[in-house]
This record gives sequence, C-alpha cells and structure tokens, in this order.
Amino acid sequence: MLSVILPAYNEEKMISVAARTLSGILDEAGIPFELLFINDGSKDGTWSEICAAREKDPRVCGVCFSRNFGKEAAMFAGLEKARGDCCVVLDCDLQHPPEKIIEMYRLWEAGYEVVEGIKSDRGEETGFHRFASNSFYWLISKATGIDMGSSSDFKLLDRKVVDTLNAMPERSVFFRALSFWVGFRKAEVHYDVRERTEGVSKWSTKSLFKYAITNIGSFSSFPLHLVTVLGIITLIISIVFSITALVQKLTGVALGGFTTVIILLLFIGSLIMISLGIIGYYIARIYDEVKGRPRYIIEEYRG
Repeated sequence: MLSVILPAYNEEKMISVAARTLSGILDEAGIPFELLFINDGSKDGTWSEICAAREKDPRVCGVCFSRNFGKEAAMFAGLEKARGDCCVVLDCDLQHPPEKIIEMYRLWEAGYEVVEGIKSDRGEETGFHRFASNSFYWLISKATGIDMGSSSDFKLLDRKVVDTLNAMPERSVFFRALSFWVGFRKAEVHYDVRERTEGVSKWSTKSLFKYAITNIGSFSSFPLHLVTVLGIITLIISIVFSITALVQKLTGVALGGFTTVIILLLFIGSLIMISLGIIGYYIARIYDEVKGRPRYIIEEYRG
C-alpha cells in the first residue's frame, strides 16, 4: 500500500480537491493507497474539511495538531502514522504534480528505495524570492556537502527508509536533507512546479529566511567552523597592522593612530559579537534537544 502524506496549514479550500484528485489518479493506476492529511494547527476550517473527506472516503486519514508546529513536524508525524509499504510526501496545494506519483511508484516497484522529486522549473516567483531561495540552497549545499539546489519535499520513501527516519532521536529535523543523508538506492523524477488553484502561498521571504536559519543550524555545524575562519582572518589582519606599526616605529614615521585604532576596535568587536551569536544559537539548539520535548502534539486522529 502507498501512503500519501499531505501537510496542511490553512488549506480548507484544497482538502477536498486534493483528496478527489489523488483518489482518481491512484484508483485509475490500480495502486492501493491511503491519504494522510496533517492539520498543522490551521486557523480556518482545514480540520473540518479533512473530517468531511474521511466520511466520503475511508481511505482518507487525518492528524490534527494542538497548535502549529511547522511543516517539518507535520511531515514526520505523517511518516510515523503512515501504514504503507512506501510513502510519498506531497504539498496539499498540489503544486507538486500528483501524476508524478505513478512514475515514482513504478520506480519503487523496480527496486529504488528513495525517489527524489527534482524541480525542472520553480514556477512563477518574484525576483527577490527566487534570489533568496537560490541563496538558501547554495548555503545548505555548501554546509552539508549535498547538492540540494533542485531538491524538494516531494519524494517517495520505502518503508525501510521511513523506519530509519522515524528512529532518529533528534527534535530539530530537516526532512529534505535527512532523506539525502540516509542513503539507500536513489532515483529521480523531474517535474515543473504548478501554480496554486486555490488559496495563497504560506511562504513569505521572512518565513523562508527563518526556515533557512533553522535548518542550516539543525543539520550542519558549518557556522561554528565559520567562527574559526573569522578568527583566522582577524589574526592575519592584526599581524599585518602590527608589522606596519613596528616598521613605522623603527623608521621614525609618526602614526595617524586614532582612526586606525577605532576601525580595528569596531571590526574586532563586530566579529566577536557575531561569533558569540553563532555559538549562542547552537547552545540554544542543544538546550532544546536536552529538554526532549516532542516534535509535535496530536490533539485528534482520524484513521
């Protein structure tokens, strides 16, 4: 059986559309399935629509969070509740083309354990939003050593992979990177991002920036190494200025002094504060992990 996991936040207009569309496509292909909607603390009628969809089709299941815990938590809740032999994670707005699930499923039947959805085209975006997205993927790719420039949350995972991800104990998770990190036999399916038919995107540039910082911090220690690099740069600059000062002292040339000292103090002070901020951020992540709070709280389950 195939489990289709659909995180949903304020998507009341898309629940019935998604359920109807996916059911039609999978029934036509003869694939046994369940649709697992995760209501991530929506403020509209998303949960009511999920319950209504289940009344029409018992293959629709629903998880309702007690509040908004974020998309990462919703995806992992879906993975933990899924009963299928393989799972597909799909955006509820259907910007990930559901027809591609058939192609993914056939590759899984051929023996592939992770089938990645690779974006051929990102769809319509503002120039700044596209720049921010490309910058994030460049940073995370450099930080993790994994090329994630065209990756997405749209992917199929074998039960073996799902069980491996569910066994990971950390609270702060980055699904997209972890599914790369676990390995297993991979294949790719290319797709074009579609435009939404209902509702509006929940991803603003601000939320994308927050998402980037959180996931880089949760998956990579690269920013901590950046502190060391900044320290080395500061040391080199200090050596250069020290040699310059000694040469001027020995040759009897008077130093301008005051301006140089102020600039150096501001420069070094800024690097120290940035470094402390990076270290403090990681200490906060450690604090969150040590507390051991659950990734999410389920208020209600229909399945």
